[in-house]
Amino acid sequence: MSSHREAPEVSRDPCADSTDVYAFVSPDRTDTVTLIANYIPFENPAGGPNFYEFGDDICYAINVDHTGDGVADVSYQFSFHSELTNPNTFLYNTGPIESLTSSSWNRRQVYDVSRTDASGTTVLAQGLPSPPCNIGPLSTPSYATLASAAINDLPGGAKVFAGQRAEAFFVDLGAIFDLGDLRPIAELHATFGLPALTASPGVNTTAGVNVHTIALQVPISDLTRGGYTGGNVLDPRAVIGVWTTASRRKVVIRSADRSDHEENGPFVQESRLGNPLFNEVLVPLARKDEWNRESPSEDAEFASGVTFPELAKLLPVLYPGAFPNLAAFNSSGMPRADLAAILLTGIPVGVVSSSFQNFTGTTQADMLRLNTAIKPSASPNPFGVVGGDLAGFPNGRRVTDDIVTIELQAIAGATIPLVDKAYVPDAAIADVSDGVTGAGLQLFGVFPYLGTPYSGFDVPS
Repeated sequence: MSSHREAPEVSRDPCADSTDVYAFVSPDRTDTVTLIANYIPFENPAGGPNFYEFGDDICYAINVDHTGDGVADVSYQFSFHSELTNPNTFLYNTGPIESLTSSSWNRRQVYDVSRTDASGTTVLAQGLPSPPCNIGPLSTPSYATLASAAINDLPGGAKVFAGQRAEAFFVDLGAIFDLGDLRPIAELHATFGLPALTASPGVNTTAGVNVHTIALQVPISDLTRGGYTGGNVLDPRAVIGVWTTASRRKVVIRSADRSDHEENGPFVQESRLGNPLFNEVLVPLARKDEWNRESPSEDAEFASGVTFPELAKLLPVLYPGAFPNLAAFNSSGMPRADLAAILLTGIPVGVVSSSFQNFTGTTQADMLRLNTAIKPSASPNPFGVVGGDLAGFPNGRRVTDDIVTIELQAIAGATIPLVDKAYVPDAAIADVSDGVTGAGLQLFGVFPYLGTPYSGFDVPS
């Protein structure tokens, strides 16, 4: 999973758990960038009577660095407030919810949006409605209409949405966490004395679940250094770094009967997410909570997990004989400069091609880097840059990018030739995948892109 339950502490705090971050030049408005941050993993669509919602005591933020130091130059903050219209019922709704002001909707949320930059903090909007969860055909009979009504304009040409969406991340968790027995190449797996495995299609573990999404569509000029909107791909001003955070107040004082509480002190960061799978796969278990609390500017202290990734060492053990070249590279003691470039600094010009870069400088920082001068592809390739599509991951991240296969193949050695032209990737790399393609995802071609959430009544079988 991209970042679902990726650290011990945040696995106990799903409202603060950022599951995925996306950043891409908007195909429906190419002078804007769409930023999407998802929270609350594995939402069961039928999970009532207390349905999912953002945390009222959490400051959610989408952060942008345009100077390459791993510190936010622009940050959008979101704070939520829940209210009951009828305290005398246990029901989320007492009848059909036909509008965002429906009197039958009992538990609702509104939110405020602020922007912080070098000029200070500006409140962009207050009291914006978040739509209800998708309960079912009687409770939310026209859910798409409710969600559309929750898309709001912000000053300066931006758009915002915050609410439940269908999960778009696809992955075979059952295979990956079972000692990496990737189903498409299961016959190559070391079975540790057990009966031999056979190849089979991947299983999308996240199919049919929902998440809570904060989505922004912002003019490129609001995010880049000096408001750069030019088309020169090689201009460093075109590149931004993106990550999301969730923070709580440092002090919480609860009443004796726990019916109320007070929050005081500064916000303390509970989680963050930039590149998919970073904390999950590259940070040791003992340091995952520490990583979640740090700023990207401090990521040099975690760089060894990138340059000497544990999974790259395990692959030749789990698949004996399938990765001889990777095993030899591991034995050489050479650091993975390819992964350091992809994940920590961005890719310099000339590494992929003479007309591509998303380099932010020498500061090592886990950020999702996007070159805003690269416009959307007319025919997006789910393998992004590896598949020859420079508008996809790791140049930002689109909703349809197959980041699990991309990163598995990169760790297995597919990207080593970017920095070592003599290296020959193992033939098995072509089949390294969890076998899940994202077919059948509920997506839109326009903002907020993530599709209508699955309803509790119509849970897919």
